[in-house]
Amino acid sequence: MNSKRQPRWQRRAEDRPREICAAALEVFAEKGFAAAKLDEIARRAGVSKGTLYLYFADKEQLFRAVVRDSIAPNVETIISALGSVDLPFADIVPAFLTAFAQNIGRLPVGAVAKMVIGESRNFPELARVWHDEIASKAIGAIAVLVKKAQDRGEVRGGDTRLHAFSLMGPMVLGALWTTTLVPVGGEPIDFPRLAAQHSETVLRGLLVERG
Repeated sequence: MNSKRQPRWQRRAEDRPREICAAALEVFAEKGFAAAKLDEIARRAGVSKGTLYLYFADKEQLFRAVVRDSIAPNVETIISALGSVDLPFADIVPAFLTAFAQNIGRLPVGAVAKMVIGESRNFPELARVWHDEIASKAIGAIAVLVKKAQDRGEVRGGDTRLHAFSLMGPMVLGALWTTTLVPVGGEPIDFPRLAAQHSETVLRGLLVERG
C-alpha cells in the first residue's frame, strides 16, 4: 500500500468547498440570492450546515467563492486562449463567440447574471463581485484584442471598450432572455446559431474594407 496516499476522509474534506460551491451555484440560479437558504445548499452538497460554516462565513462570501471558483475559471480560460492566439480578428471573433455560447449551455451564467441584476440594489456586493471577477475582465480582454486589430489595420477606429460591448451585447441578451423569458413561453434561442450570425454581422461593421 502507498503510504503517501491520503485517507479518504481527508481527500473528501478537501473536496468539500468545491462541492458546496457547486450546490450553491444551483440554488442561486434557481431561487436567487435572497431566497437561497444555506440549509438547502448544505443539503445538496451533502454536508451539515455547521460544516458549511467551517468554510464560508455567510452567503455573500459563498457567492464570491461560487463566482471565483465555478464561473471565473471558464471566463479566464477563454480570455487566456484569446490572448495566446495570433490569428486575424475575423477568425478570432467567431471562435470566441462560439466558446461563449458553449459555456452558456453548460453553466447557468444567465441565471446568475439575472440574479445579480435583480438583487444588486439590496445586495450591492453581488454586483461588485460580478464586475470585478467577470464583467470587467471579459470586456477588458476583448478591448485589448480590438486594439491589437486596430493597430494591425484590420478593425475600424473607435472606442475599443464600446466595440467590446457591441460584440458581447447580443450574447448577454440571449443569456438573459433564456433565463427570464423562455420559462414563461419565450421562444428558445439557438446559441450556436446566434454566435455564428452575430459574428458575421458585427464583423461587417468592424472590419476595414480592403480594396
